[in-house]
Amino acid sequence: MTSINKPVISESELTQRVAVLSRFRELLIQQRDRFRSYLAVLDKQQSIISTGSAETVLAYVELEESIAADIFSIQKVIEPLELMYHQVVTDPPVEEISTLKSTLENLKKQTAIQSKHNRELISARMESIRNEINELKNNPFNKSNSIYRADTHTASLIDIRG
Repeated sequence: MTSINKPVISESELTQRVAVLSRFRELLIQQRDRFRSYLAVLDKQQSIISTGSAETVLAYVELEESIAADIFSIQKVIEPLELMYHQVVTDPPVEEISTLKSTLENLKKQTAIQSKHNRELISARMESIRNEINELKNNPFNKSNSIYRADTHTASLIDIRG
């Protein structure tokens, strides 16, 4: 039987590896949770776009932007930590980390697809509103020369002093 001699690592190096792995895992879980909440907001936003008021849609767009900014800020921390993780952990990647990264990639793809779909829905809704506004502007009953509208060019004050 041949045994492969693995290099013995010091206690401080082991502690560093565990700390990096733990923090990396924690951040990946946070980002996964943010993406899940982002997807939930996008799903709710999709139903609001067609039925809700402009203020409600705007609130969801702002919430979406906030979550996206949060995801971006976590990603800015994850990238250098991932580099450190690969430098410190020379063994094959921990299975949980690989699974989390795979889940994150799937969630990223889903959110990109849903976000694109919602943008298309918002664009279509805006176009519909523009058409409604144009129809209102072109309404013959809205024109100043309509027989149903009061003439705004007549005198409104009468001199009763004689």
